[in-house]
Amino acid sequence: MSTISIQPPMTARTAAPATRLRLTARGRRVLLALASAPVAAGIVFSALAGGSALASGEQAAVPSFETVTVMPGDTLWSIAADAAPDADPREVVDAIMRLNSLPSGMIQTGTTLALPAEYAD
Repeated sequence: MSTISIQPPMTARTAAPATRLRLTARGRRVLLALASAPVAAGIVFSALAGGSALASGEQAAVPSFETVTVMPGDTLWSIAADAAPDADPREVVDAIMRLNSLPSGMIQTGTTLALPAEYAD
């Protein structure tokens, strides 16, 4: 006669206990080195790519411009027309606004404005 043995199904209780992942000191150092490698590469790249800045003023161009003080009744248009009568006033107004970092065309009496060198007398 033959015998049949019936075993209960494998459950979580009878399965091998799961082990926790343990990192050694060497493993932590390797993981830290791998994580910081892109940061180090970015620093090296930016140092090499941005290293062409001019440190001395030997070859730097000196900005040249004239200044004008805004009088009562003056507008950017009238200042542009006086500064460059032969040029298009729209271009001169735009250049004055860019040079003086003006957010709008509003100017105050007594303000000193710089005129671009190409339009100065």
